[in-house]
Amino acid sequence: MKKRWDDLYRYVSFFDALSGQGARSNTFSKEGIDSGLDPFQGSFPELLDIGIMGSCEHGKSGLCLASGVQCYQKGGEIEEAHMSFETFAKIIDQAQHKTFQVALGGRGDPDQHPDIIKILAYAHNHGVTPNFTTSGYGLSRDLLPVIKQCCGAVAVSWYRNHYTLDAIKMLIDYGIKTNIHYVLSKDTLKEAIELIEHQSWPQGVNRIIFLLHKPVGFGSLDQVLDIKDPKVQHFFSLFDRPEIANKAGFDSCCVPAILNLTTKISPLCIEACEAGRFSAYISPDNKLIPCSFEKDEAYAVSLDKMSLQEAWDSEPFERFRNKQTGKCIGCSSRSSCYSGCPIIPEITLCDRFQFDQKESHL
Repeated sequence: MKKRWDDLYRYVSFFDALSGQGARSNTFSKEGIDSGLDPFQGSFPELLDIGIMGSCEHGKSGLCLASGVQCYQKGGEIEEAHMSFETFAKIIDQAQHKTFQVALGGRGDPDQHPDIIKILAYAHNHGVTPNFTTSGYGLSRDLLPVIKQCCGAVAVSWYRNHYTLDAIKMLIDYGIKTNIHYVLSKDTLKEAIELIEHQSWPQGVNRIIFLLHKPVGFGSLDQVLDIKDPKVQHFFSLFDRPEIANKAGFDSCCVPAILNLTTKISPLCIEACEAGRFSAYISPDNKLIPCSFEKDEAYAVSLDKMSLQEAWDSEPFERFRNKQTGKCIGCSSRSSCYSGCPIIPEITLCDRFQFDQKESHL
């Protein structure tokens, strides 16, 4: 168990690299008195989502679209250089002793990066736990030893194909903690309900992590879930059953739905959107951005010109954080969801939420 005290914002954070579980204390006064309030932000990101992949062969071949996945990074259309190992190493050098874990991603499967072994080992050897998500297509058995040694977990995207199941089995058989990443959209909701109701996930899977569909990149607006849809309400109500809840996880975009459509999940078990507050994304071209879904360059800060700390403390990041204040005042759930998504308000699954159309990036 790792424990870190944030001297600036006066709270303690905890992270267990084996289980992947983390927690934060309330904030404390200078006299050491518990305020009873959650910290709003950290002095440095506890989690970094690092886009090491600049291009995607699967996108060019149509593999993703054929499996029902609408890539928010526009894989196959946008082609950039992969992040170099040297750039990655500089990021880890700055994050060491501050950041608990890094999620490797970008525009393509991270396991296809030419320096993936060096990348995983460097992060691990510097006390930062690496994790990554893969389609499973092309996953090599040769990587399994370094994955098991270095990674906290691997997630396999639910691509509805034999290579999805093959990759899951390969990882589980080698003793690697394996999750499924499942994107919730109007088209996939029925399948998700059946998967949960029949508990028909592959044996040995650690958790199924449900990710809300976002209308970003190739993602279409007509696939965004509607909180008034009875199927959406039924889906989330299923997680009031302990045997199902114990196998599930959600991205923070689902938090408003959990608060509104479940009755037995404690708010203490969920985390609101942490973009720009406790986490950030680093693009393949080495820019710090509050979230990988944020496409407005006004919030991107080049790490070729600033340190990670300077970028985290920069004016663009402060402007982004300000978007999460002053909304839904008076709502009893505000401290648990911080008014939903600060980037794409249309995905906020709350029937009490109203957004200004000017805020939308669509």
